[in-house]
Amino acid sequence: MNMIFAKRSLVVATLLMMSFSCSKKDENTMHLTGQVKGLKKGTVYLQKIQDSTVVTLDSMIIDGNSHFDFTTEIEEPEVFYLSVNRFNSINKDNSLHFFGEKGEINIQTSWDFFSAEAKVTGSETHKKLEEYESMIQKFKEKNLELITEQIKASGDSLKTDSLVRISNRNITRSYLYTLNYALANKDSYIAPYIALADAANVRLKYLDTINKSLSPKIANSKYGKALDEYVKLRKELEEKQEDEN
Repeated sequence: MNMIFAKRSLVVATLLMMSFSCSKKDENTMHLTGQVKGLKKGTVYLQKIQDSTVVTLDSMIIDGNSHFDFTTEIEEPEVFYLSVNRFNSINKDNSLHFFGEKGEINIQTSWDFFSAEAKVTGSETHKKLEEYESMIQKFKEKNLELITEQIKASGDSLKTDSLVRISNRNITRSYLYTLNYALANKDSYIAPYIALADAANVRLKYLDTINKSLSPKIANSKYGKALDEYVKLRKELEEKQEDEN
């Protein structure tokens, strides 16, 4: 009886350890599924930036079935890239970025409009990224309109100068939107990411304000630490310049 009990206890303990190990693994993984409609043959890649270099985490050959399925370990929300190979195609739309998170993420897109038609679900941080980028795109479109108007107005210095001033104000408004969005989302991983990606050149005091406003969890994240290091570097450079002057 004791031997049977001991064997049962050993089996139960082993199963519990396996279950715990699997649950821990599941808790720290991102399961990415989706479809590239219209893609008959090719390769889909899951990538991210590591040490300033784009690295491929996994890839999947598509041959008739345009669905893809990736699983990767992830510690916290961060930006990933889904890419396809187009070989000699004139279409250069071959990569899209998304904020990945632990759990189930789904991306539905198409071969013809790979990034433009991408629909990402399952990531709360990506929802914030989409909201932010939707407004930033409006600033970019406005600036393109103003550049077109400047080209048309070449030779008319008064009109050109006026358009340049309007363009500069539009750019300033874009920066202010980025800074305000980061401050309004200081508890989200989006805050340090957009501060670094779109506002790295603004005045140091504004970046420092965002850096100091981040919640402890976000401050200790990948992008939070990167923002802190960048702010410290900017401070050192500015102090050095002041000493030299």
